Amino acid sequence: MSITLTDQDKTTLRVAAWGAVSLMSAAGAAGSAHKAATEGSIALTSATGVVGHVLAKAPKGVKYGKTVAELADQVLPALTEGMTLLTKQDAAEADNFRRTVIVAVEAAAQTHKGEPSPTMAEMARKITEALDAA
Repeated sequence: MSITLTDQDKTTLRVAAWGAVSLMSAAGAAGSAHKAATEGSIALTSATGVVGHVLAKAPKGVKYGKTVAELADQVLPALTEGMTLLTKQDAAEADNFRRTVIVAVEAAAQTHKGEPSPTMAEMARKITEALDAA
């Protein structure tokens, strides 16, 4: 099946995925926010398929806000919207997007030795919940 994504669709997917990594980085600030962001970013740029082509670039010109809450207000709905728009066109690509974001979240959480902190675990839960809300 062929997927047609508008520039706005691509921006939504980028804000969702790259924003999820930013949320995990913010949640892991007590450890190493930079490591969390790096590991999550590597996961996103390692994606394949249509999703991989879209996520190869971070979103440009996006204002995420000054607080984690403002960031979450943009990112969590974008995750749900991204899943919805991909599911309508190609269920396999929607699954690819979901798996890619989950891998990025898990990679960001792995920067802590052992279990992720409670803060990171809760942020991962919120991200997964937003993905599954579609």
